[in-house]
Amino acid sequence: MPKLWIAVVSLAVFSMSHLAIAAESAAPLQPKAPVKQQPAKHAAAKPALAQQAQVKPKPAAPKYYYVRATPLAAVPVAAAAAAVTVQPVQAAAPEPGEVHTGRMVCELGNSVTVSPDPQQPARFVVQMKKITYIMTPVETTTGAVRLEDAQAGAMWLQLPHKSMLMNSKLGQRMADECQSDHQTTVAHRMKLDPPPSLLDAPTLAKK
Repeated sequence: MPKLWIAVVSLAVFSMSHLAIAAESAAPLQPKAPVKQQPAKHAAAKPALAQQAQVKPKPAAPKYYYVRATPLAAVPVAAAAAAVTVQPVQAAAPEPGEVHTGRMVCELGNSVTVSPDPQQPARFVVQMKKITYIMTPVETTTGAVRLEDAQAGAMWLQLPHKSMLMNSKLGQRMADECQSDHQTTVAHRMKLDPPPSLLDAPTLAKK
């Protein structure tokens, strides 16, 4: 008897579950709520703003100012030439007893350069090719300029029209006919108007 009761109950439960499933499948589906669309005003406003951003303002037209030209005063040609004229500067002749400095061209293709000693202005640097002498002035009775390097045995003798470099130990001339610009001028003048020789007899004054 109890087994029969259990079978009836289970059959009733099974039938109720089938009825619930059939009812759910037969129920109509509820439609979803429609999506609200934005009004067309906002959509149309965006392209209008984009077009305004792309349009650049036009630059303002430049302003021109007109000034009346003033005619230039003509300058006389003579006055302009007088203002530009520069008088040449003449080099002063060396004083007697002054040592001529600079590069001097000598005979046989030689040259001698005389320059003040930077360490001691009273001395002079005499250079010929690769040989350099440090010379000191020596007094003379003839008025000629004489420089000597006693240790090396060299002497530089300067006359009014030429200079020479000598080896005082051997008594030989290492360079002769060396001339500065002033000595060249004096030598040319002596050729045109040679000085009287010491061998010439003195002329007697006419009474």
